[in-house]
Amino acid sequence: MAAATAVSGAFWELVALRLMLGVAEAALFPAGLAWMAKHVDERQRGLAAGIFVSGSKWGPAIASPLATWLILGYGWRTMFFLLGLGGLVWVIPWIVLAEADPPRKREKGGFKSRAKPSFGGLFRTRAMWATVIGTFCYNYFLFFSLTWMPAYLVESRNLTLSSMSIYTMFSFAGTGTVAILAGAAADWMIRRGASAVNTRRWFTIAGLLAASTEVFGAMSASTNAAVFFAIFSMTGLGLATANYWAITQTLLPGVAPGRVAGIQNTALNLAGIVAPIITGWLKQVTGSYTAPMQTIWVFLIIGVAAYLFLARENQPQPRVSSSPH
Repeated sequence: MAAATAVSGAFWELVALRLMLGVAEAALFPAGLAWMAKHVDERQRGLAAGIFVSGSKWGPAIASPLATWLILGYGWRTMFFLLGLGGLVWVIPWIVLAEADPPRKREKGGFKSRAKPSFGGLFRTRAMWATVIGTFCYNYFLFFSLTWMPAYLVESRNLTLSSMSIYTMFSFAGTGTVAILAGAAADWMIRRGASAVNTRRWFTIAGLLAASTEVFGAMSASTNAAVFFAIFSMTGLGLATANYWAITQTLLPGVAPGRVAGIQNTALNLAGIVAPIITGWLKQVTGSYTAPMQTIWVFLIIGVAAYLFLARENQPQPRVSSSPH
């Protein structure tokens, strides 16, 4: 779908192709995280989640300067075509290396199947609300960085398109690197007897607090300070990146991992809808990026509160129906 964008002509064709791209992308996180829940032990899940989720940060890190170079040299259609088809390279190692799910045990009359909680049952738990709120707030900041941060650096800080792409690359590369390191560090602590819930919870809180320092750059008159905090806040966010995904299965162990990851992924994409709209509206109303960045700070603090007060140990698990569905 991304490659097909290169041949779009009318505006409605572009919108339709972007919607279809979103449909195609929607399966990635639920399927990937459900696979990890079945194949990766809790004591290694932070590193696995860090490697997995860091891909969504290394992608923008590499694509930002590459896309800028392609647009400036060959036009936007070539950029969409090459980057879209380039993603298919990933399919080959996945097919070769990914293990199949373990076979289900056979019982009399068919296969053994575990009952799953309803959506209502999931949302009657504090853990699910912590996940939804925290994921939304994390990704509100992330989608601002994807959609509006480049424009902010060019319009408000007078950076060139090329230099902006380099700073964007460092920001997302920092997130991806720290995500892997923080996931591995959390696993190391858990293997040595630390509480899995508390360890992943505090890593997540630390990441959200580090991301909130972006507001310092927004309030500063110095371009150097603005660029520093743009990179620092995104890099610090990596402390949360692996652990806010891994903690979901820690809080809801073995509970319909695909369904839970799907709900979490919906919260992620809702932030992708809301963040660009609110940012654009606030910028239009106020005439600057100050209010949009202050709004980011508010959402990040709400995310901190969600994990601080709702994501706790020994929470009741959601009830399941007597028959699987």
